[in-house]
Amino acid sequence: MCLGIPGEVVEILADQPDLALVDVSGVRRAVNIALLEDGGVVPGDWILLHVGFALSRIDEDEARAAMEFLEGLGQAYEDEMAALRDSGGD
Repeated sequence: MCLGIPGEVVEILADQPDLALVDVSGVRRAVNIALLEDGGVVPGDWILLHVGFALSRIDEDEARAAMEFLEGLGQAYEDEMAALRDSGGD
């Protein structure tokens, strides 16, 4: 199962402005933000991501609710987080 997971933008990569460093439950990865229609993503923004791409911008309350739901899924969530941790990066 593949899930859309909320993450917080930590930094926009200066040398690659279509990439942002995103924190997902303590795991940091570069994520492509080019699919976001309006651009303008800044550190502190929350995004919904899937397979390395930001799908939409969400607010912090929505991110928190999504994480609570995902954590409630149990093994599917754990598998997705393991895949994220194993995908390389920081």
